[in-house]
Amino acid sequence: MSRASRRQFIGASATTAAALALTRRSLAQDPLAAIRDEVRETHDEGVGRLQDWVRLPSIAAESRAMNEGCEYMMELARDAGFENVTRVDTKGHPSVFATLDAGAPRTVGLYFMSDVKQADPAEWSSPPFEARMVDKPGLGRVVMGRGAVNQKGPEAALLTALHAIRGAGGKVPVNLVLIAESEEEIGSPNFRDAVLKPEVRAALSKCMGIFMPSAAQDPDGGVTLSLGAKGVVELELVASGERWGRGPKKDVHSANRAWLDSPAFHLVQALNTLVTADGDPAIDGFADRARPVSAQEKAMLDEAVKRRSEATYKKMLSAEHWAHDLPFRPALERLMSAPTVNIEGLVAGYTGPGGKTMLPTRAVAKLDLRLVPDMTYDGAIRALRAHLDARGFEDVEVNPSGGYNPTSTSPDAAVIRAQVAVYERLGLDPLLWPRSAGSYPGCVFTDEPLKLPSGHFGLGHGSGAHAPDEYFVVESENPNVAGWDGAVMSYVEYLHELATIS
Repeated sequence: MSRASRRQFIGASATTAAALALTRRSLAQDPLAAIRDEVRETHDEGVGRLQDWVRLPSIAAESRAMNEGCEYMMELARDAGFENVTRVDTKGHPSVFATLDAGAPRTVGLYFMSDVKQADPAEWSSPPFEARMVDKPGLGRVVMGRGAVNQKGPEAALLTALHAIRGAGGKVPVNLVLIAESEEEIGSPNFRDAVLKPEVRAALSKCMGIFMPSAAQDPDGGVTLSLGAKGVVELELVASGERWGRGPKKDVHSANRAWLDSPAFHLVQALNTLVTADGDPAIDGFADRARPVSAQEKAMLDEAVKRRSEATYKKMLSAEHWAHDLPFRPALERLMSAPTVNIEGLVAGYTGPGGKTMLPTRAVAKLDLRLVPDMTYDGAIRALRAHLDARGFEDVEVNPSGGYNPTSTSPDAAVIRAQVAVYERLGLDPLLWPRSAGSYPGCVFTDEPLKLPSGHFGLGHGSGAHAPDEYFVVESENPNVAGWDGAVMSYVEYLHELATIS
């Protein structure tokens, strides 16, 4: 070797040694550095996976692409490293059950939903099932499409975290049990049956807890950590001339209203008895078991009103006033603790362009009832039926289609303490919130027989669930809000924290 070559070799060796030393120091300072690099390098692949998923509608309410959605969910699980992936058939649409054995001392459950709400393209600024990248002022680049935040964005980010761990040459630090349903958006009518299949129940019983991926950041960057969720009853009320025995048994000309009763008005009158003049529930016995707000919950609300922006909430909801014109603090308390009776849709007779003078024989109202601890799904339905019967509306049909009980988890549960630890390590101060005003079937896990703690976790931001222009932030321009890479890494951090928390 020549002297020049020797100098080049020594110089190269020294450079390599310095690089290795730097790498060792970096790894000591950031043991997840290799995974973080992998997340950055596979950014486009992960976002593309989300976009492909959004392009598959899987709408349970329309029985649309349900088998295709199930097969795709199974494919996603296999690609992310789950070894045993099976379809769980139910009386309705199927679920997916999968396990990942990392040889770890601890096992954690994952709850996914693979179905989405309906979407009317005419209401959207970007086609709901094209998953376009859109610039959103103040936030950055987002994936816009139905399911982008509820819940495919967060779920795809978690799956990408599993890809990144493996791509960086590592192992997932906990064993995983995944149960993914495809009927969440219709009230999970068959989910409990899927979870209680012997092989699914046996796997979940080994878990320290279960969580659902979520986009927990608001536009200001704050993180809310919910300890539970309201329950829900989804149902239809139906009034018809045939069942009532009054009014027409078929649609007739509206001139006959002078001497025939109206089934549509009959339904409206029944609906009017369900709420007070202020819109609060008036169903006899409906809220008798509602648990009063505890001192601990009141303290959480007091903290929330200090740290959350009323103006931001109103902007997100396109609202100017809270119900009853309440100030922010009591309005927040109602959001968390008040049962509700809501009309989702109301249909009777002709609804097309112009008028059509007719007297319809049938009217339908779609309702959802939100429940708080210690109310129950079955108890709410019984109360509604008895209330209508007592007021002469025995003929009005009550047709439940799905729903479940409320859910609660202690802030002392390891899965919750791990969330707090990760958020704080990332420089965030999570706001503990007693329960979400929305619903998910967490009671299937927290109630008998499993009695598992359950929660939601994940950085990132999105909005528009169940509404037009739903989105999930991918390339954040807001320094307070995590983009795709930050959301993915939050799951990496959380899985590692779950593996070690005492």
